[in-house]
Amino acid sequence: MRLLVVGAGATGGYFGGRLVQAGRDVTFLVRPRRAEQLRASGLQIVSPHGDVTLEPKLVAASEIAGPYDAVLLTVKAFALEAALADIAPAVGPETMILPVLNGMRHVDLITARFGARVLVGCVCKVAAMIDDAGRIMQLAKFQELAYGEMNGAPSARTEALDRFMQNAGFDARLTPTIAREMWEKWVLLAAMGGITCLMRGNIGEIEAVPGGTEFAVGFLDEVVSVVNAVGEKPTEGFLAAAKAMLTAKGSGQASSMYRDLQQGNPVEADQIVGDLLARGKRAGIATPLVGAAYANLSIYQRRIAAP
Repeated sequence: MRLLVVGAGATGGYFGGRLVQAGRDVTFLVRPRRAEQLRASGLQIVSPHGDVTLEPKLVAASEIAGPYDAVLLTVKAFALEAALADIAPAVGPETMILPVLNGMRHVDLITARFGARVLVGCVCKVAAMIDDAGRIMQLAKFQELAYGEMNGAPSARTEALDRFMQNAGFDARLTPTIAREMWEKWVLLAAMGGITCLMRGNIGEIEAVPGGTEFAVGFLDEVVSVVNAVGEKPTEGFLAAAKAMLTAKGSGQASSMYRDLQQGNPVEADQIVGDLLARGKRAGIATPLVGAAYANLSIYQRRIAAP
């Protein structure tokens, strides 16, 4: 199997790098600046599971000569449409596209561009960032990639994909419930992102102030009410774990969106919060806290975009 990883940032670089380390056929589609950095210093991973420096195969969009068996799509959601144009030469009738993007809007865009057959559901769990030297820094031990057909049915192609992903230095899991897991991830991202960005603090800081816990629970309830109406209902076990995570006393946890905001970087407000708000409005569901978070983030985005 030949895999094209779109992006060699924290997520694509980590999982793609571990696959390269395990001897799999992996090529990275990267922008010129990142390509120059990787050629000069290699793909460097600093991790509790072992550090490694690799010499990855790189390709530019103009150099893609034909279809790959699978495409792992790891770009930020606001860069998706440009990425879909870039990967078009890599997508054939039998290609699988595995997106590990936030929200669910990417599902609509991918199927509109390439058809529903190419899409294989995918969810990743990893805490990583790129440091100033371009190294991928894994911040916690968890590292999982889950995937499967969106309709939950078994297939020869996902079984082949699973063989490719196994024993590559991270937890790999073929699952019949990937669609629900994608919606659950959106619940957690929207709630964590909205809570920490609107309050400008981490979970422990929010929990410690009067009304903080009630605010976090109320925000989660709004998000879940939308997903229950328009998507796949989360399990009770997931909801209990999410509530505990979002109200944990002394927790230093915050969303990646909040970290981007603190650094003055663009954020995925439209895809993580705005799209959820829009779906809720279409379903007639009132979400005042989600609306406040989106308005707040929209002001921030306009401010950083201003000349």
